[in-house]
Amino acid sequence: MIHQSEIRVTPAGAGLHGITEPVERVVAQSGIVTGLCHVFLRHTSASLLIQENADPSARRDLEEAFARLARENEPWYTHTSEGPDDMPSHVRAALTSTSETIPVVGGRLGLGTWQGIYLFEHRRHPSTRRLIVTVTGIALAESGGVS
Repeated sequence: MIHQSEIRVTPAGAGLHGITEPVERVVAQSGIVTGLCHVFLRHTSASLLIQENADPSARRDLEEAFARLARENEPWYTHTSEGPDDMPSHVRAALTSTSETIPVVGGRLGLGTWQGIYLFEHRRHPSTRRLIVTVTGIALAESGGVS
C-alpha cells in the first residue's frame, strides 16, 4: 500500500523547526503498520534533519555551527540577487539533505527516544515550505490483523 500527502510549513524564521507531529499524523492516516515513511522537501534553501529533540541547546549549537560553516556576505559569492542569506542557505542545504526516510513500526514512526524530525530553515524570511510525505508498507487489513 502507498499513501501520500503534502504538508505545508511556514517557519517563523531561520532555524530548526519540529515537524515530527505532522509527519506522524500522515503515518496514522495512512493505516500502514509496517513500512517506510519518506519525507521530501521541495526547496533548495532549506533542509531536513533528524536530531536531538529534548534539549533545545543542541538545536541552538547546531544552528550556530552551520552559521559559522556558511557565513553571509562572503566576498566570493556571485549568487547574491536574493539577499545575503540566500547563497549561505544553499550551501547549508547542500551539506544536509532534502529528504529523510524513517521506518514505520506498529503504525508509528520508528524514531529513537531522543530523535525528532526538523525542517532546517536557512532563510531569515522564508515562505511556506512544501513537503511530500510518502508512506509505503503493509496496512493492518493487508497483514491479516497482525502488525
